[in-house]
Amino acid sequence: MSTSTHRKKSLFKTGPIDPHFIGESIAKHASNKQIGAHQLFLGQIRADNLEGRVVTGIDFTAYEEMADELYNDYREVLFSKYSLTCLHVYHSLGMVQVGEINLFVFVSSIHRKDAIYACAELVEWIKLSLPVFGKECFNDNTHQWKTNTLLGHG
Repeated sequence: MSTSTHRKKSLFKTGPIDPHFIGESIAKHASNKQIGAHQLFLGQIRADNLEGRVVTGIDFTAYEEMADELYNDYREVLFSKYSLTCLHVYHSLGMVQVGEINLFVFVSSIHRKDAIYACAELVEWIKLSLPVFGKECFNDNTHQWKTNTLLGHG
């Protein structure tokens, strides 16, 4: 368990992540005059075509308490590895339709490279390590569990 002074954070928001929330999050950081770079990642639901069925949305579930604990511990690793000012992650729970945002990762630092590398590392860690599960919903009213894949392939 982490012993840091950083406040514990919850990853999850119900439903899609509103673009206005993303804009407001960025605007709130303008008052911190030590930040020189922000790196953002937005995960958006896409209309994949799988064997003639088209994805219409993904219904997300998670082991929330475990995911939050793992995230907070990994967050501390990133703060110790990179010179970060802020780090925020929001992941959707529940139904998110095609075209909507389901993951918002926002990393700030004094210099760009720390923000860029920490954000990329964090996104890959989230996709491969967190107990978050998505059930793909298709245009023919069928469903299947989504499998996360390595960088650049999902």
